[in-house]
Amino acid sequence: MSSVVMATTATPGARSLWRTIRQDVTCVHQRDPAARNTFEVALLYPGVHAIIWHRLAHRLWNANSKFLARSVSFLARFLTNVDIHPGAAIGERFFIDHGAGVVIGETAVVGDDVTLYHGVTLGGSSWSPGKRHPTVEDGVLIGAGAKILGNITIGRNARIGANSVIIEDVAPEATIVGIPGRLVRKARRGSGPDGRIDLEHHLIPDPVADAMAILIDRIGFLEARLRHLQQRVGANAPRKTHRHMQHEEEVL
Repeated sequence: MSSVVMATTATPGARSLWRTIRQDVTCVHQRDPAARNTFEVALLYPGVHAIIWHRLAHRLWNANSKFLARSVSFLARFLTNVDIHPGAAIGERFFIDHGAGVVIGETAVVGDDVTLYHGVTLGGSSWSPGKRHPTVEDGVLIGAGAKILGNITIGRNARIGANSVIIEDVAPEATIVGIPGRLVRKARRGSGPDGRIDLEHHLIPDPVADAMAILIDRIGFLEARLRHLQQRVGANAPRKTHRHMQHEEEVL
């Protein structure tokens, strides 16, 4: 069973809350080069504080203590500037870098090892009850300011560029940029040789530059082929003898 499905079905006692929070703290070292030690991360990172508060609120929500869960969520938003509805199901090793302005809706489902940057919204696009927020599968990275709207699925290890607006499903391993989001790469390297998640979200491919590079390579190939043909024509052309050249001079 995938971790996304487990996130929607887990009961408050199914996993150790303390173990999950420890993983939320320790995963920061793999995704933020500014993180110097665990004490600093636990004490001073608002994104970490936001997910810790959410873990508590989500347990209360599942225990049918709705008002208390919303109260904890309200306090967390006041302290961290991160708004996560207590009903949202979030997997393990979740990291919000910087934290400011992140919004995650009630029916959102987030898998394991997901990374969000500031200003990200996992929002709804319908007044209809039921599932109306995105499902984000394992290993997804969402750049700053991106908006993921509606009951759509962001496939495993996909990468969403900063300030993109996504309103349709995204295939696994894809890289999406723009408004509305468009595919710029079907597959990418999910992690480095040391196992760390690829966080180079600033290296989004430029499809126009890629097309220009292909054209430049093609032009270079055609120019080389033309030079080769010119050399062959020159080598095969009949050479004028001294007598022919003298005759041409007399005619002139």
